[in-house]
Amino acid sequence: MDKKDLLKLLDGIHEDGKQTVQTSDENRILIIDGLNLFFRNFAVLNYINPQGVHIGGLSGFLRSLGALTKQLQPTSIHIIFDGVGSTINRKNLLPEYKSGRNTTKMTKELFNDVDEENESKATQIGRLIHYLQCLPVKILSMDKVEADDIIAFLSKEITKNTKTKAYIVSSDKDFLQLVDENITVYRPIEKEFFTPDKVREKYGIHPHNFLMYKTLMGDGSDKISGVKGLGEKKLPKIFPELFNDEEISLDRLFSICEEKYKEHIIYSRVIFDFESLKKNYKVMDLGNPMLVDEEKMLILNYIKDPSYKLNIPEFIKMYHEDGLGNVLKNVDFWVRDVWTTLDRYNKAKNK
Repeated sequence: MDKKDLLKLLDGIHEDGKQTVQTSDENRILIIDGLNLFFRNFAVLNYINPQGVHIGGLSGFLRSLGALTKQLQPTSIHIIFDGVGSTINRKNLLPEYKSGRNTTKMTKELFNDVDEENESKATQIGRLIHYLQCLPVKILSMDKVEADDIIAFLSKEITKNTKTKAYIVSSDKDFLQLVDENITVYRPIEKEFFTPDKVREKYGIHPHNFLMYKTLMGDGSDKISGVKGLGEKKLPKIFPELFNDEEISLDRLFSICEEKYKEHIIYSRVIFDFESLKKNYKVMDLGNPMLVDEEKMLILNYIKDPSYKLNIPEFIKMYHEDGLGNVLKNVDFWVRDVWTTLDRYNKAKNK
């Protein structure tokens, strides 16, 4: 089967997972926030194998990856992980950034203490990498770089080709600022695909104003404070401009507050804390990812690299060694049904 035939085979998948007939040879790139998806499954799935070992993160990740691949039928899959020391650049700007995240247990009933839980996470992630290297996917991690920055740069670069659509998988709301006609975000928590229309429906704003929305509201999960006294109900009343199609910049925000500072204390607080808000804005701005030129070049070269080749015997061997049992129903069929077409497509593309 040649590349043209494979592209036809991979044509059109709607967001509800139903196949449709299309005449375009559109590329669909699936980009997964690796640790985000892993930690979500680790916390939610209390799966234990016959040896009494927790396998929730590993098994849940594989199930989620398979389901997404079957639904979207991507032409390429990129799984991006945070690198060692990934938060250092943002901590230099905001020392409290993501502080305290690893001080409490996620699955209290399964581990004696945080150290034991962290050891399980590390072990499962290491094993997960081995599984992924048996599938026709690509993996990227860079020291001192957050996955968010790689994903942001990668999604913008690959969608410069008008026939390419990117689907980012993450529960991190920061990615909603990247949404446009070519970039869609799938949030596993809501099980929804966020297009520009969906962002407007959920938040009442255009994606290009989502960063400003986050700057004003703050992000408790990342220890980024917003404007004191400003909640979701009050925001549209204080800053109605944010809910128009006009893109609101920091300078424009400051001008609005200067004009209205006598009308409400919120405007005065924005002016008084403006330097802090500018710092928060920069920390969350994925339109300008924290990457130096050398790191951008490495990502551009990575895009050209081939995916791993499908290795069914090794995948199944590890699966049985780890006692994953019925996590994947009929694992032999799962591997072939989900991954053979993508593997063939990759081989044809790289000829």
